[in-house]
Amino acid sequence: MPQNFTPVSSGARLSDQVAEQLTAEIKQGRLMPGDKLPTEARLVEQFEVSRTVVREAVSRLKSLGLVDSRQGSGVFVSQKLPFAPLHFEVRQAASQEAVVQMVEVRRALEAEVAALAAERRSADDIRAIQQAVKALNAAVETGGNGVAEDVKFHRAIADATRNPFLIQTLEYLGQFLHGATQVTRANEARRVDFAAEVQTEHQAILQAVEAGDAEAARQAAAAHMGNAIVRIQRAPPDFWLQEGERLAQPLVKGLRG
Repeated sequence: MPQNFTPVSSGARLSDQVAEQLTAEIKQGRLMPGDKLPTEARLVEQFEVSRTVVREAVSRLKSLGLVDSRQGSGVFVSQKLPFAPLHFEVRQAASQEAVVQMVEVRRALEAEVAALAAERRSADDIRAIQQAVKALNAAVETGGNGVAEDVKFHRAIADATRNPFLIQTLEYLGQFLHGATQVTRANEARRVDFAAEVQTEHQAILQAVEAGDAEAARQAAAAHMGNAIVRIQRAPPDFWLQEGERLAQPLVKGLRG
C-alpha cells in the first residue's frame, strides 16, 4: 500500500521528523518486514526536504536496526525487527514539569523495589543499606549535596530485590534520575524542614526493609517520592530561575532526545 507522508517543517531537526514518521509506519505495521521503502526521490517529494535530510533519516533507521540497504535494490524494512529501544519523546517539558514527571516514574518503580527488598533482603543487604543511610546523613552534615549518596542508598535497596530486570531498568534510567535527584536535593537543602523530612522518610524505608514488612516498605517509598513531588511544587519561582533551571537542563535535554 503506498505511503503518504506529511511534509515536515521547522522546529525539531528535519531528519528526526522524517525518521519518526518512517518509524511509525514500521511500528504500526503499514510497512512490514521485507517491504521496500519509497525511493529517495519519492521521500524528498512527500516530505518536502532535501536528499541530505532523507539520507540522514534513513541512516538513523539503519542504526536502530529497522531497515537494511540492498546494493542496487533500495532500502527494505528489516526481516527481523529489534526490540524497540526505550526512547523518551517529551519535546515540551519545562524544568519543573520534567523533574516532577521523572519523580513520578521513580515513585512507581521505587515503591515495588522497596517491597521486594523487604521480602528478599539478606543481612549483607541490610548492612549495605544502613551504611548508605549513614553516608548520606554524613554528607549532608558536612555541607555536601548528598546526590551521589542518595543514589547509592536507592541502589542498595534495588540490589536487595535480586531482580536483574529491575536493577538494569534503574541503571538505564539513572542518567535521568541523577538529574532529577540533583534538583530535589538542591531544593530540599534550602530548607531545614525539607531536609529533616527527607531524613525521616529514608529512615522509614530502612526500618520497613529491616523488618521484612513489604507493604510498609512499599508505602514508605511511595510516600517519599510523593513528598518529593510536593516539595518540588512548593519551590519558589526564584529557585527555578536560578539553581533549579540549571540543574534540570541535562534532564530536560535528555527528555527532548
